[in-house]
Amino acid sequence: MIILHIGDCNGTLHLWGERIKNTNPHTRKTTPYSFGAGIQDIRKSLRGTKLKIKSKDTTVYAWLPTGKYGPVPSIDTPHTSPDTTIRIAPCAVPAIPLSTKEAIDTLCISMGKQTLKEDVGIGADITYWTDILRLASFQVVQQQYIPDLIDTGSAYAAVWRPIFSNDTTKRLRNLARRMPTVARALTTSDTDIPNGNPHAMLQKAALSMVDYIVRTAASGHITPKSNRRKRFSSTHDMWLYALKTLGPSHPQLDDMSNLSARIRKWRRPIDIQAESRFRLCFRLEEPREDSEDTQWRISYLLQHRDDPSLMVTADSIWADDTTRVLESGGHNIREYIVLSLGQAAKISHSIRQGLEQNDTLWHTTDTQGAYKFLSEDAIALQNAGFVVLLPAWWNRRDWKPRITGHTGKKFSVSSGMLSLNTIVSFDWEAALGDQKMTMQELENLARMKEPLVQVRGKWMAVNTSEIKSAVNFLKKGPKQVTFRDVIKTSLGMGDIPQELEFDGIRTDGHMDDILHKIHGQTGFENLKQPKALSGTLRPYQVRGYSWLSFLSRWGLGGCLADDMGLGKTVQMLALVLRDWPKSQRPTLLICPTSVMNNWYREAANFTPDLPVMIHHGINRPKSQRFKDEAQRHAMVITSYGLIQRDLKFLADVQWRGVVLDEAQNIKNPETKQSRAARSLTADYKFALTGTPVENHLGDLWSIMDFLNPGFLGTQGQFRRSYMIPVQKNQDYTAAERLKRATGPFILRRVKTDKSIISDLPEKMEMKVLCSLTKEQASLYASILKDTESSLMTAIGIQRKGIILRTLTRLKQVCNHPAHFLGDNSRIGERSGKISRLTGMLEEVISVGERALVFTQYAKMGTMLQNHLKNMFNVDVPFLYGAVPKYQRDVMVDNFQGENGPPIFILSLKAGGTGLNLTAANHIFHFDRWWNPAVENQATDRAFRIGQNKNVHVHKMICAGTLEEKIDAMIESKKTVADKVIGTGEGWLTEMSNSDLREVLSLSREAAVI
Repeated sequence: MIILHIGDCNGTLHLWGERIKNTNPHTRKTTPYSFGAGIQDIRKSLRGTKLKIKSKDTTVYAWLPTGKYGPVPSIDTPHTSPDTTIRIAPCAVPAIPLSTKEAIDTLCISMGKQTLKEDVGIGADITYWTDILRLASFQVVQQQYIPDLIDTGSAYAAVWRPIFSNDTTKRLRNLARRMPTVARALTTSDTDIPNGNPHAMLQKAALSMVDYIVRTAASGHITPKSNRRKRFSSTHDMWLYALKTLGPSHPQLDDMSNLSARIRKWRRPIDIQAESRFRLCFRLEEPREDSEDTQWRISYLLQHRDDPSLMVTADSIWADDTTRVLESGGHNIREYIVLSLGQAAKISHSIRQGLEQNDTLWHTTDTQGAYKFLSEDAIALQNAGFVVLLPAWWNRRDWKPRITGHTGKKFSVSSGMLSLNTIVSFDWEAALGDQKMTMQELENLARMKEPLVQVRGKWMAVNTSEIKSAVNFLKKGPKQVTFRDVIKTSLGMGDIPQELEFDGIRTDGHMDDILHKIHGQTGFENLKQPKALSGTLRPYQVRGYSWLSFLSRWGLGGCLADDMGLGKTVQMLALVLRDWPKSQRPTLLICPTSVMNNWYREAANFTPDLPVMIHHGINRPKSQRFKDEAQRHAMVITSYGLIQRDLKFLADVQWRGVVLDEAQNIKNPETKQSRAARSLTADYKFALTGTPVENHLGDLWSIMDFLNPGFLGTQGQFRRSYMIPVQKNQDYTAAERLKRATGPFILRRVKTDKSIISDLPEKMEMKVLCSLTKEQASLYASILKDTESSLMTAIGIQRKGIILRTLTRLKQVCNHPAHFLGDNSRIGERSGKISRLTGMLEEVISVGERALVFTQYAKMGTMLQNHLKNMFNVDVPFLYGAVPKYQRDVMVDNFQGENGPPIFILSLKAGGTGLNLTAANHIFHFDRWWNPAVENQATDRAFRIGQNKNVHVHKMICAGTLEEKIDAMIESKKTVADKVIGTGEGWLTEMSNSDLREVLSLSREAAVI
């Protein structure tokens, strides 16, 4: 193993290597320690790093701790014997003197250790020199460097010299104190003991690094206006010429000594300010209350850098001869003050005016000038390194008008209970800082033109336009509003001007209690579960049931958005069971046809005494007979497909509540079933769904408009306020505003949260990359070729149709050639994806476990069913949309049974929601829907309460195809998608032709078998 080192030898950094050689563990003898690594070994260790070192090697002497067998290794080795005869002795080692460029490149390589070989280590000295490089880089980034000339005696060298301020000098001293001995252990002779000054070494190294970094960045941008044969027009031109032409071996020019003197004179103010132990401060002082003088005073002070509490006014230094000269880095303190004030005057208009108008070391200004100094000059001065002491009230910055709403103690209840339409008396008040303001006071302030005013003895800055806005709002603000408006305003959704600070709603008694509970989803009472409920609710289920009960009490709608498998069904049944004896009015439950029987069975299981009816089938009761039947039951279960057809007599029942299960079914607000669901009336409305946002924000609006009509405004208003800002412009502020507005009405818990449920096994997701066969790759390329020409000329809806058709065809090819060709040909070994699925299922079956296989294509499901039956000689059921309801129930029951089939194939749409399939602990997504929410729903058929094994989710992807590229794109958008946005295939149609070509193309790295 080789340990690389860099040390300073006579002002030049040298690279050398230490070879670590272990002793023989099988003998008691210890072989002599071979120390120095050869030059070829050092260069070989840097291969693959793109580092080119052209310098020739030399021999130096490293003065190191040395024992009986030679220098002590810098790292512990397993078989190194302890040696008590340690002394410091020279050791000749081959080394490479590094130019500044080579040293910086080597240090940069060492910072990224992953580029070095495994048998190459980094010494502590190299790590130390990287800290010096970071310091030099920081100087460059902060632009803390100036031009300079170095007189070497026989020539001049033009350099960029770092400005070592007081703070930087402290940092250098700290670095010098912790310099590793090995970093300064090199000499050119075995008789010269190293005695270099660490601080001087660091200053020289930092200078050369800063000069190289700046010079490299400026390369090609320096164009002097003069040459050596002409008279230079300025110091700047002379120095630019020197920088471009001079080197250490360049002979002296006649102008150089003159240029050097002029540069020293030019940089003197900078040196004085950088090396001073003091720094100039400015303090803004308010007009005295006991004086008629309305002038503000800006005083100049000196503050000691090491002791900020030590301050002295600048004018006292001039007035007192005893403090006339304070040693500050060897410079006259008065000169420092004058130079610093000159620099500050270039930054601050107020200080410049003060210096021009009088000769004192302080000046006064009016209120307008004080405000300008506070809001503009102070920031610029602080950025330039000056200290600015401002009044404490300025830092509070709480003088923006704050608006607070107040509701009356009584409110009108027309229907016997609180609802969103309840009329509430309302009033507004304004405040500045912690001072409540009357209308008269605000109007007086609005007429004032001064930006700084005293309000009841306290200074503050006010914006006249903001004050006027507050006055107008208080005059025009509504006096009576609906409870809906109160909630919206409390959530920051009211019509309050942006220039005003909203400070919430203050309410009394009942109303305050309601708002508090709505806001935090806390504070409402945790109810005991109904005695007639069979089974015990988990703590989070008690919380959800209590939350539903609280909302239903006040006629508010809510979305229970728990993860699939956390028991939304039992929480809803508990509420109906608690409510039925008092109300004796039915609750309408609308759900997909595939889960109607599941609801009926769950009700029979958890609430056996609750009368429940299913409204479905050709013999279902209608009109008055339905009304009579419904009123005798606590719950009526029907499907989404029937609510539009039977709306006339469904609307004739006085429902206690209307509940939508899998509420994403009304995500499109324009469909007949969505309109029918929103038209139903009830005391309360609830939505149950694990994905309130499945494809885009329009889903959320549709559900929220069902729950609390008008709360998010019209569909057009919602689109302008949220959909476009969030989905198109990636506006996180709008997303947070929407989350804040809808949060009180959405209760979301996830299974992966151990505080919610701790006894659920782990879910492990993995991407399964599959190879294409040659036949698949050929078909894939053929489809792309056919699409290319038609896509170039297509526009509008025709273009979208071509893209969606192409996506489907390419996905079919990735599944299997026969799926695309539709020729019912043999399965064989023609699909890499099917071959991989078959092999993985074989392992699943061999250990006695079971699997769900999801596909979005019924045709592909049938192909898989026939193939897997023949391969494993087992029953393989396939559940898809055309399977009758009774047959679905039989399939689910058989699979969940003790001797059920090991494989269950399901179409993503028909089998992705509402089913309990915990007998499986392997889920295969054979072809991707490209919608994480939908895939997660399907996964939750097995990853739910009742699962006692770790769940393995396998997402199958054909490498190098559109499947892998689209998956990568979705992964990159997950941060935003997890907030409010879903994904689907439609967004691909909006891509440009070039981007689409990149996504669909077959990558060169695609594996083909």
